[in-house]
Amino acid sequence: MTTTARQRLRDLLDQHRLIVAPGVYDGISAHLAKRTGHTAAYLTGAGVAASGYGLPDIGLVTQTEMVDRARMVVRVLGDVPLLADADTGYGAPINVIRTVRDYEDAGVAALQLEDQAFPKRCGHLPDKELVTADEFARTLSAALEARRDDAMLLIARTDARGPLGLNEAIRRANRYAAEGADLIFVEAPLGDQEIERIAAEVQAPLLLNLVIGGLTPHQSAERLERLGYAVAIHPSAALAPAALGALTGLCGVNGASAEDFVPTTPEGFFDLVGMAEWFALGERFRLPTPDQETTPWA
Repeated sequence: MTTTARQRLRDLLDQHRLIVAPGVYDGISAHLAKRTGHTAAYLTGAGVAASGYGLPDIGLVTQTEMVDRARMVVRVLGDVPLLADADTGYGAPINVIRTVRDYEDAGVAALQLEDQAFPKRCGHLPDKELVTADEFARTLSAALEARRDDAMLLIARTDARGPLGLNEAIRRANRYAAEGADLIFVEAPLGDQEIERIAAEVQAPLLLNLVIGGLTPHQSAERLERLGYAVAIHPSAALAPAALGALTGLCGVNGASAEDFVPTTPEGFFDLVGMAEWFALGERFRLPTPDQETTPWA
């Protein structure tokens, strides 16, 4: 049997009006989203990583940690539907099956999977790596088979725009829609024309990600609704002002200048929680490329 929140999200989509979902990541942000009258919310993986675990959004948070956070946020939101970030599904198709079942048991109204290679990184960071469209189609197939409540939506995200260009992103988007995804999410279009082209060429309900300081320019809800987008998520709507408020308060205590710390991009924000240090660790243990390998003496 489905939940009231899942049915509410379905009903909202049937109205063909833009659903605006602010990012939530902890108990207070979920309570405030509900109390300020939002009709849906988005569990941001970046926000959970930074606020819950002091980590950048580069694939360090585990499936169980995200499910635990989703369960708590669902409880707080009640009948307000939660769209939840599940990264790459956390492994092979059998891992994806467990992920879908666990998120479904947690009560989310929609589950988002993406076609990045593991470990993934924030969609507005450079140097993303992808799996093939065929590999992600298998992920979607496993997710659809694992879903027990058809009222829970599956969101397919492609990060192909950055590494492979807009044409490939649109091709993948239509492929994933044909595989059965309920909503399609083309990450990080670079301007108004690209946003319009996605709306015109992807034959599926669409989700757009609007990150403060990110690669995609801000869009009004009216414009997105006119173009036919179904959902706009704002992952940093609460997180960025909360971080700025904390910086201002802490610097007020010891007389430091908050301006020395305020980030203007997602990359700058993640550096506040150690992204540069984690990347340095990754480089230390990265496998050498073939031209870097040495041939041992016989």
